[in-house]
Amino acid sequence: MSIPYSILDISPIPQGGSAADALNNSRDLAQHAEKWGYTRYWLAEHHNMIGNASSATAVVIGHVAAGTKTIRVGSGGIMLPNHAPLVIAEQFGTLASLFPGRIELGLGRAPGTDYQTAQALRRDMQGSSDQFPQDVQELKHYFGDIQPGQHVKAIPGAGTHVPLWILGSSTYGAQVAAHFGLPYAFASHFAPEQLMDALYAYRALFKPSDQLAKPHATVLTNVVAADTDEEAWHLFTTVQQQFTRMRRNTRGQLPPPIDDIESFWTPQEKISVMQTLSCAVVGSRASVEQGLQALVDKTGANELMLAGQIFDHQARLRSFEIASQAMLNVKANPEQVLETV
Repeated sequence: MSIPYSILDISPIPQGGSAADALNNSRDLAQHAEKWGYTRYWLAEHHNMIGNASSATAVVIGHVAAGTKTIRVGSGGIMLPNHAPLVIAEQFGTLASLFPGRIELGLGRAPGTDYQTAQALRRDMQGSSDQFPQDVQELKHYFGDIQPGQHVKAIPGAGTHVPLWILGSSTYGAQVAAHFGLPYAFASHFAPEQLMDALYAYRALFKPSDQLAKPHATVLTNVVAADTDEEAWHLFTTVQQQFTRMRRNTRGQLPPPIDDIESFWTPQEKISVMQTLSCAVVGSRASVEQGLQALVDKTGANELMLAGQIFDHQARLRSFEIASQAMLNVKANPEQVLETV
């Protein structure tokens, strides 16, 4: 039995391009992904990063949803410490009213930016991340049916029952998802260290809810595919440059691939970056199929969510097309019981 596959996007702005280019590329990719059988298309919230155009995540979700018909569109994720839950409930309640049955709300605990920018987003930062479980509960309340005597209501939002997800890169998020009985997505595309511990904690502690009867674990990973292994590894140098620049604190717009990545990074940077990218799957269709199957076998993932920052938009489309073809042959781990969400 094959498993669902989805896309995580940050609307990368390529060197020489604009935010408008990036946003239109995201919508175009989503339209293609819909044809290629992808289940959901998520946008990630980042701030103060000149290479990402998805900072106003709810607005971008509306842009993508308006250009598609059936694919689910959501956040991967909204960084809840940056926002008042009521505002998020109103935003996603509005989206759910415009696009019924297609909007999802993935939630993260990190600010998704540096401290100064986080302060600019939400002035009172003291203890905001510690409020994460309470904020999740508050959101669930706003999306539920209006109760007698309820004073504060999300309009739109109330009664929409927008599906919630918890995103994480540690066991903390896994415990929150398990406690609330919500689907869980682990960010192994940039923080793979606690992947297996987090999945174990999520499954062991999971409590059924009105949204989900059994655990649903999604694993996020970078995928760069091309017609040949050599071409894919060449395209992957864009990702390697980006992660190296993060360590140098010299982030910028998405760079084109280069012929010699070894001349770009130091041996120490290479070790660090490749550890971070240890779950990445790169290559031709056959190589990608093998790599994704190995990831499912290792993790027992109920779903894979694929990220792929590729400089050339046509090459990016081709990569996700090849990945969708590969996913048709990736089988679920028989030890995991699939729960469709």
